[in-house]
Amino acid sequence: MSDWLIYRGAGAPHDGIEQLPPPPPWRDFDGGPLVAPPAALDPSSERRLGVQHREASHHRPGETERELVNAALYLRRPLLVTGAPGSGKSTLAHSVAYELGLGRVLGWPVVSRSTLRDGLYDYDAIGRLQDLQIARAAPAAAESGAAPDPDPTDEPGGGIGRYIRLGPLGTALLPAARPRVLLVDELDKSDIDLPNDLLNVLEEGEFRIPELERLAGSAPEVEVLSDDGARVTVRDGRVRCKAFPFIVLTSNGERDFPAPLLRRCIHLHIPAPDKERLAAMVRAHFGEGAAERYEAVIDRFLDREPGDVRAVDQLFNAIHLTQRAGWTDEDEEETRRRLTAELMRPLDRTR
Repeated sequence: MSDWLIYRGAGAPHDGIEQLPPPPPWRDFDGGPLVAPPAALDPSSERRLGVQHREASHHRPGETERELVNAALYLRRPLLVTGAPGSGKSTLAHSVAYELGLGRVLGWPVVSRSTLRDGLYDYDAIGRLQDLQIARAAPAAAESGAAPDPDPTDEPGGGIGRYIRLGPLGTALLPAARPRVLLVDELDKSDIDLPNDLLNVLEEGEFRIPELERLAGSAPEVEVLSDDGARVTVRDGRVRCKAFPFIVLTSNGERDFPAPLLRRCIHLHIPAPDKERLAAMVRAHFGEGAAERYEAVIDRFLDREPGDVRAVDQLFNAIHLTQRAGWTDEDEEETRRRLTAELMRPLDRTR
């Protein structure tokens, strides 16, 4: 029965995405010419992603988690992942991208002010106006002997592409041979309208940029900047995917979502991590052998009253402090115990 699994959750990269069957007819998208795959990461980006890659390689999903991830891949549907903070919701997106070789995870951290356009694209109209004013003043600058800046009006669409940058959702919807991975983090923190605003984009796999649509007659192809920092071509002001992206929408359960969004998603609830999963997380952050070395701290984290709320970050803080402070003497054991208890105090208690 496991032969159908494209994502296996084993922590080892493979080319299984090439065996993904065609989409259902109602989820088959016909995006235009394919864009180039994302370029290799620069060294600083590689260092930033180091911990995420370690977490991804140590992530061991349960059977239900693996099956629902694959259901989302087969059906080309977003995956709505709910669970307590620190349960591994965000790590799941990185695990899928790492194992299936789908490149950098496109991240959209949602806040109360986030709008659909924030995820799709940004247009710097003020910057464009300022540059046009500078270009018009260039003849006077040339007369004085100064070298004029390039005239943006000489570019397609009057250079408007310089001032448009696709957001993470907009970049994920670019036509590509392989799906990109998009993490829409903490959707439950959004304004009440955002989940409904997402419906059409998630269903149609496309969006339009009005500023480019208005110029389609004179400039049908305009280069804009993607979230990856690459120049990509938008045709007729429309972006439509070819391979529907693997989208992970995370929620800490702080609100309910409208039924139209729920029916467009595969819903996965991740329970609070058990000792085995916590040990894997500790190894990812602190190296091999760390889970065994700090087993007592892990046990203390798991020893809680019914209803107590703790985040995995508290466990990491306690282990890091223990590690850096170098408490080894018996005289310091009481200090370690006391501070560990304070750092792992239940979040729903103020006393």
